[in-house]
Amino acid sequence: MTVTPTSRSITKAILSKEQAEGAGARVRRSIGRPELRNHDPFLMLDEFNVDKNGGFPDHPHRGFETVTYMLEGQFQHEDFAGHKGTIGPGDLQWMTAGRGIVHSEMPVKSQTRAHGLQLWINLPREHKMCEPQYQELLDGQIPRANPAEGVVVKVIAGESHGVKSQVYTRTPTMYLDFKVAKNKTVIQTIPKTFTGFIYMLKGTAFIGDKEFEGKAHHTLTFSEDGAETVKITTKDEDAHFVFIAGEPLKEPIVQHGPFVMNTTEDIYRTFIDYQSNQNGFERAKNWRSTIAG
Repeated sequence: MTVTPTSRSITKAILSKEQAEGAGARVRRSIGRPELRNHDPFLMLDEFNVDKNGGFPDHPHRGFETVTYMLEGQFQHEDFAGHKGTIGPGDLQWMTAGRGIVHSEMPVKSQTRAHGLQLWINLPREHKMCEPQYQELLDGQIPRANPAEGVVVKVIAGESHGVKSQVYTRTPTMYLDFKVAKNKTVIQTIPKTFTGFIYMLKGTAFIGDKEFEGKAHHTLTFSEDGAETVKITTKDEDAHFVFIAGEPLKEPIVQHGPFVMNTTEDIYRTFIDYQSNQNGFERAKNWRSTIAG
């Protein structure tokens, strides 16, 4: 007799409300709002929509990673170390800010809009002051799993149905993009200690044995009951969503804007480092990006 594993359930559904961010940009923020200040190890999730006149001009980061996943359009990025590039639909940039990055993220001016997701992942204490690093993958370099007809899973980080990502995660993380045709059921495994959520991009999905209804622009957080599967079902329409989960750090979080450390003293020291162009911010002195105009 085959026993179907018990699925995790959904404990909370948060609508990502649109707000202004950066310079003339609009984002739908879920994690990072008062209703879900953070979801250890995740600090923020934005679904961004930026036209050619908006963007995120020169700004710093320290103590965490930013993961930018493009859905439509193209985005340029440039940092104070001379790293520069463009990512387009389906492409990924996994940036470890570590001890310090100052960069700019702007849409390609010929595009009508740039649409994507940006996730902030906290770094454990021992990696907060590591050297910055980039991992960039084009859409075609991201492996796919096909667990059933009508189900395609892009394995951005972690593993799904025997397919593994090449992305190295300092904080153990899985990041999966699901496109599921109507009237399908897929079961995704998840390590028992991971926290996680689904962010709905399009359509409707029913999660867990009780079939919690998830709709577009909602973040659906998983129960933390040690179950090692999540059951996802579609009915009369297709669904597109991301499935994100990670190992909670269980460390103090002190965040001030783009700086995330463990103590108030660490944050104070970060402000001094940034203002004094030292301890990772040396190259910030007199630097201005070319893409922010």
